[in-house]
Amino acid sequence: MDYQKVTVAGSGVLGSQIAFQTAFKGFQVSVYDITDEAVSQAKERIAKLKPRYQKHLGATEEEVNLAFDRITFYSDLSQAVADADLVIEAVPEVVEIKLDFYKKLGAVAPEKTVFATNSSTLLPSQFAEATGRPEKFLALHFANQICVSNTAEVMKHPGTDEKVFTDLIEFAKAIGMVALPIHKEQPGYILNSLLVPLLEAAEMLLVNEIADVETIDKTWQIATGAPKGPFAILDIIGVTTAYNIANAKAQSGNPEFVKIANYLKTEYIDKGKLGIATGEGFYTYKKQKTKEADLLNV
Repeated sequence: MDYQKVTVAGSGVLGSQIAFQTAFKGFQVSVYDITDEAVSQAKERIAKLKPRYQKHLGATEEEVNLAFDRITFYSDLSQAVADADLVIEAVPEVVEIKLDFYKKLGAVAPEKTVFATNSSTLLPSQFAEATGRPEKFLALHFANQICVSNTAEVMKHPGTDEKVFTDLIEFAKAIGMVALPIHKEQPGYILNSLLVPLLEAAEMLLVNEIADVETIDKTWQIATGAPKGPFAILDIIGVTTAYNIANAKAQSGNPEFVKIANYLKTEYIDKGKLGIATGEGFYTYKKQKTKEADLLNV
């Protein structure tokens, strides 16, 4: 594995975390998003990760500042990937958006560049042909809060070159992840094959008025010893991601997911309650009045 320059496409909550973790481990990182406004927000979002690394990993101020300095920001895709060895895609979990992105990426990225999707539930084979380089395309899925939940699921599709697969496993290790090789495509990989049914069951209990958010979470925590309930987890993941997954399943006409998607949109997304990132989702989060004032107290 000789990756040196990495581009992260999509600077949302998880994309920003991937970018900073990669830079923290010494790689040169380019962050791409579609507008100058999104790029500006990405700079702020990534800067707020510094105290988290100092708190959870014992990093020094110099180390986190050096990591931030290794990151450059672009709203022009061709500039962002001009010399990239690896592009990690973290754009919204919507098939049409990803397909469009890969067609544009394939047209401007150097021939050497490997593409990896951070999709939570979609399969790499759904996008392999759109990339124009299916043999250099696979999945690299991170858990949220990756500096502490440091898993990286590496999943190939039938056309992925074996060396690309092994190289990406080595890259995952190089940025401090526990690499989890997945040799056969599986919707949801390992983590979300276990997690998504739990979250969807919680959403169905809520929209069907069986119980409220706090009761559902408390039930799961007390009965299983889990540190967080499903709705606290959803606030970390982001309500928009939960909506996108539910809405995709709603397209098949499943009435339960139609109900969930509509509920998440009207009660949360339309009201700006997107989770921890906005300070309110299923729960409300207060900011700490300390030197970590930019971190949400969760």
